[in-house]
Amino acid sequence: MPSLSPLPPLLLPRDDAPVPDLNNGDADIIIYGYIPALALALLGIILFLISTLLHSYQLFRYRTWYLVPLALGTLIEAVGYIFRLMSHYHPYRVIYFVLQYFCIVVAPVLFSACIYVCLSLLIRSVGTAYAPLPPKLILYFFIGCDVLATVVQVAGAASIGSAESSGNDPTTANHILLAGLAFQVFAFLVFVVLFGLFLYRARKVLTRDTMPFTAMLCAATVLIYLRTCFRLAETAQGLMQSLSSHEAFFGCLEFAPVVVAVCLFNIWHPGKWIPRYK
Repeated sequence: MPSLSPLPPLLLPRDDAPVPDLNNGDADIIIYGYIPALALALLGIILFLISTLLHSYQLFRYRTWYLVPLALGTLIEAVGYIFRLMSHYHPYRVIYFVLQYFCIVVAPVLFSACIYVCLSLLIRSVGTAYAPLPPKLILYFFIGCDVLATVVQVAGAASIGSAESSGNDPTTANHILLAGLAFQVFAFLVFVVLFGLFLYRARKVLTRDTMPFTAMLCAATVLIYLRTCFRLAETAQGLMQSLSSHEAFFGCLEFAPVVVAVCLFNIWHPGKWIPRYK
């Protein structure tokens, strides 16, 4: 009889493979769909902490107190990646999944709020006649939409973690999460349209001095919107589907857009470009 070929090393059971501790709040599956990579978690911690330090310095350097959410958001992102780092060693631990999700979902809302503020200040600087809506209305309306969407998303994510840890069907919880994301994507799309209308109307009065900052704000807006669309598509597919169970998608469409967006604010800081509103 022909001898059986040995299993490839990657298919052999590992002695150090993590196992769930059902008595300590673990789920019986890895909710991520994968074990979070150590390298990505460390990179997230390092980059977001560096950005936090830079934004904190720039807050005092330019006295742009309206950008406190930006510094706070980068710190929350770093905390989120700390929990992903802990999930690398304890991938079944539900509380680590929920906390990293909470941090990584809440932080971009703070970045969006800063984008709304910067557009409002840019409108005031260029001229309110070019804006489709009053700057204060843009600011408060879209911040309110983001807060509502985030509350729904966090409730959905917490329900998913609870359902998985207790062995219940997470479909309803996933629908709650999906509703929050769909609303956020729609609201942000409306903001993008309003932003585009303003740029079109003000195209003849935007000076060379403001164009670099305006371009940065456009890029940051697109990056945050890309990340939000990814989250919607991921949730729409459901748990353990291709988008949610492959960390490469998370790295390219969640981590990368957000870290680039906050670094753009470090480089083209609003305090340099809108000095009258320090």
